[in-house]
Amino acid sequence: QVQLVESGGGLVQAGGSLRLSCAASGRTFRSYTMGWFRQAPGKEREFVADINWSAGTGYADSVKGRFTISRDNFKNTVYLQMNAVKPEDTAVYYCALGYRNYLPRSGAGVDYWGKGTLVTVSS
Repeated sequence: QVQLVESGGGLVQAGGSLRLSCAASGRTFRSYTMGWFRQAPGKEREFVADINWSAGTGYADSVKGRFTISRDNFKNTVYLQMNAVKPEDTAVYYCALGYRNYLPRSGAGVDYWGKGTLVTVSS
């Protein structure tokens, strides 16, 4: 089993910055991909960003150029640096871990999920 624990959510003003962290513990086994999804009130879950074991990254178009994902393999931790945030970034952000070279963009087939951390962007 793998446990994912997110931290860093909170309230931020539009145009500001926030950094999310997600630490993985337990039997992570072989190389894995970590990333983030989000779900806004009344909306479906959507892919945000992922990073694989060799640091290859992927981003949703809506966050490209504003968000940066990174990871520390020694700490089994992934980070999401969120800059120039917008009110539409308001959502619960979920950490995800999978054993493919990328996370399924729909979220279906992700092996492990965190419980989520709320990000609220005020206008």
